[in-house]
Amino acid sequence: MTVTLFRFLAPIVAFTLTVHAQHVLLEAEQFAQTGGWVVDQQFMDQMGSPFLLAHGLGVPVRDAVTTAKFPSPGKYRVWVRTRDWVALWKASGAPGRFQVLVNGKPLAVTFGTEGAEWHWQDGGIVEVGKEAKIALHDLTGFEGRCDAILFSRDLTFTPPNESRALRLSAQPEDGGAFDFLVVGGGIAGCCAAVSAARQGLTVALVQDRPVLGGNGSSEVRVWPEGKTQVQPFPHIGDIVEEICPPITNRPPSREAGSATVYEDDRKLAVVRAEPRITLLLEHRVNAVEMRGKRIVAVIAQNTHTARPLKLSGKLFADCTGDGAVGFLAGADYEISTHEHQGITNPWSLLECSRTVSFPRLSWAVDLSDKPFPGRWGRKGQWADTPLSNLGGWFWESGFDKDPINDLERIRDLNFRAMYGAWDALKNVDKLYPNHRLAWAAFIAGKRESRRLLGDVILTGDDFRKQRTFPDPAFPCSWHIDVHSPHPEFSSEFKGEEFISQATVGKEYRYKSPYWAPYRTLYSRNIENLFMAGRDISVTREALGPVRVMRTCGMMGEIVGKAAWIAVRHDTTPRGVYEQHVALLHELMRHPGAHRRKGIHNKLQ
Repeated sequence: MTVTLFRFLAPIVAFTLTVHAQHVLLEAEQFAQTGGWVVDQQFMDQMGSPFLLAHGLGVPVRDAVTTAKFPSPGKYRVWVRTRDWVALWKASGAPGRFQVLVNGKPLAVTFGTEGAEWHWQDGGIVEVGKEAKIALHDLTGFEGRCDAILFSRDLTFTPPNESRALRLSAQPEDGGAFDFLVVGGGIAGCCAAVSAARQGLTVALVQDRPVLGGNGSSEVRVWPEGKTQVQPFPHIGDIVEEICPPITNRPPSREAGSATVYEDDRKLAVVRAEPRITLLLEHRVNAVEMRGKRIVAVIAQNTHTARPLKLSGKLFADCTGDGAVGFLAGADYEISTHEHQGITNPWSLLECSRTVSFPRLSWAVDLSDKPFPGRWGRKGQWADTPLSNLGGWFWESGFDKDPINDLERIRDLNFRAMYGAWDALKNVDKLYPNHRLAWAAFIAGKRESRRLLGDVILTGDDFRKQRTFPDPAFPCSWHIDVHSPHPEFSSEFKGEEFISQATVGKEYRYKSPYWAPYRTLYSRNIENLFMAGRDISVTREALGPVRVMRTCGMMGEIVGKAAWIAVRHDTTPRGVYEQHVALLHELMRHPGAHRRKGIHNKLQ
């Protein structure tokens, strides 16, 4: 029997392997019980699938467990797709070590101990019956990772590394047709979906995590900023205030804090209360279908089951932050080739009632004799106490790396810096004997990647010179906030900087609120594509004031209103500007938090 095995990539490609009913493939994310391991989907576009991550902050996590069925009893060679994640830096120690248990007995090989890149590590030969209990047993709590396990009856078989792992192919199921498809469930995407639904459109909201909110969720914990409900359109921001109101119990570091502060349940409740919204959590869009310059459908893959869904629509909104849908569709875009704003993985501490030890780490960034914010009286920007200097927004890296294709390396450098700092404080300085690492984001908090190009590309000078446009759409209030490596902490870490500073001074200020134009919110060459969030049509400098989350949410509100106009009048996002901008402004004058019955029929 010949079976085609592949994983979805962007764009989708296939790798064909001939098998003879003697291979059993276990995708790690499909284990029946993931235990303390977490599903990490951030690198699917590069790898083809999610993987399981042992994100224990130095404490081994609970086993992931599943049952495997075999075509026949006997001996099988075991291959595990994994990597030694610190080997990229030629660091010693292999922190991500784990075992594979078969019916409770560990294989002789310890995994995660070799290879800087993802590859199939040989686990030796095991004898099984018609089924076996398989477990991933973490040994360290330090970010071990497993993509898949392959059992081969052919003891001489070696799976090809270039396959990026394997899975059975499947034709996408029909997931339905909608007026408006929103991809990305951050604040921008949530507001776009709710806004459009309250105008009367049928909406699908696709999000690749189990929670909504993106950077403003409990998974990332970056502080939402941006003033809402300002003149001359004081109802723009109504939905933002409903989904993401100001938080009064503000953590001292501006990031992290308790998970409850970020109110994931509030966001889910608002979205689920809209009967016209179909919410698809844990689905990642990795392909599009085109008809000329129009998107007709997206393919969304379930991050646990790998089941693909085909979702058809009239209009689409790219709220992914990375411009992922636009990229797949061939939209014009820009991306910085150097000097990116970096990526943050916030972290926080907890004081315990007892002494808590922490090991010396040979593989972390060596900070034993180096300054960093929170040590030796050194401070990051806008932080005060030593503890508020640890794990805040300025623990940021990736300034000269590709924020999409190098994302795993960037995130892992943030981990190495965090662990190295805590090692230095605990074991060198002998501080915080009763504290432990309490939480760290394994989902990257991104600031900058692709920017999709619209009919207007907003610049920093537009803010400074107060250029006015005939299509004001959303207010901006954050300063021109562009990040770069902090010189005080970077001289010994060229190319691997992990502390940032933000632009300050009068040249980065402007009179606010500044109303940015609607024409930044749709693609100039894909006819039915909107965007909202940090992937809109701005220059790198102008990204600074527009990228904060509450401002992104207001973009979503406008996109939702414009989508209704486009459907109602059978036009494009550009056509809304060319023919119906007065109607858009009329809609902007009406409340958005609680839809007035029939308002969308009266305003035609």
